[in-house]
Amino acid sequence: MTETPFLPDGYHALAPGKLANLVTFLEMTERPDRPRRPAPAGYSLEPVSHWDTDVFLALYREIGWEWLWSSRLLMPRERLEAKLDAPHMRSWCPVKNGRRMGLVEMNLSKPGETEISFFGLVPDAVGGGIGGWMMREAIELAFARPGVTRLWLHTCHFDSPQALPFYMRMGFVPYARAVEVHDDPRLIGRLDESAGPHIPMIRNGRSPDLG
Repeated sequence: MTETPFLPDGYHALAPGKLANLVTFLEMTERPDRPRRPAPAGYSLEPVSHWDTDVFLALYREIGWEWLWSSRLLMPRERLEAKLDAPHMRSWCPVKNGRRMGLVEMNLSKPGETEISFFGLVPDAVGGGIGGWMMREAIELAFARPGVTRLWLHTCHFDSPQALPFYMRMGFVPYARAVEVHDDPRLIGRLDESAGPHIPMIRNGRSPDLG
């Protein structure tokens, strides 16, 4: 078994055009003993039987614009379509008045565990307890699979500052951290330059002064 390489202490320069993101991994190993809540007024959680790729990307951008969600935007389209259609991927959307207001995506590829690969709401759905209801429903769906003893997800410091404490309140426990390096999607035209306003965009990067 190959050991995971760990970064040594100190600063580590990034190539121009790249971003580095501190990721926190969280898990729960049993279903929390707490009552489910009724859906907020007008809402239902509906499964997605098949994604139109452009519809998915539009919702993905709407949810993740402020937080610089980009992993699906950086995928070649053929790979994204294959992933969305993969039999081990499942999606649900909170729906109000016929409009999809968010996304819960799960990866069921490993027996005994479920990954929540994406969880988020469109900006005008944030607040009012919708996220808490949606996560409780997601937890029920995940542990309803036979033999599932672990549910996990990850969040990052580019995300809303409310995300990590929210997941912990819902019963997830942090267990690992990693640094993710990827292209800045704004510099390659995958996101509008106004996206992720809390993350400065560096147009003409150069080597940092590391001492």
